[in-house]
Amino acid sequence: MTYARNQALGRYGEQVAATHLISIGMVVLDRNWTCRHGEIDLVARDGQTLVICEVKTRTSTRYGGPFEAVTGAKAARLRRLAAAWLQAHDVDPPSLRIDVVSVVVPRRGAPEVVRIAGVA
Repeated sequence: MTYARNQALGRYGEQVAATHLISIGMVVLDRNWTCRHGEIDLVARDGQTLVICEVKTRTSTRYGGPFEAVTGAKAARLRRLAAAWLQAHDVDPPSLRIDVVSVVVPRRGAPEVVRIAGVA
């Protein structure tokens, strides 16, 4: 898969994930926020909880599912990114959670979306 195709797939997956989060009552506050530590795909609010969302998009699970791509090192980076986002936006929410949203886009049919809340 080419770089441009991967980028387009990732953008599509993030849009699908954002739509899913909104459909379950969450409010998307930010998308693709970057700093020196990296990028946060989605920042949302779930009631009073601020949620940092990592979106993983794949076309199949042949080489492992999207969740397998979130390693311990990736979880640690997401925690650093969350702290940086909070500082940059001068926000102190009552609670913070890191979720991973898996989007599998098959050749035919609708994408499959699965969210795991509180991974890190």
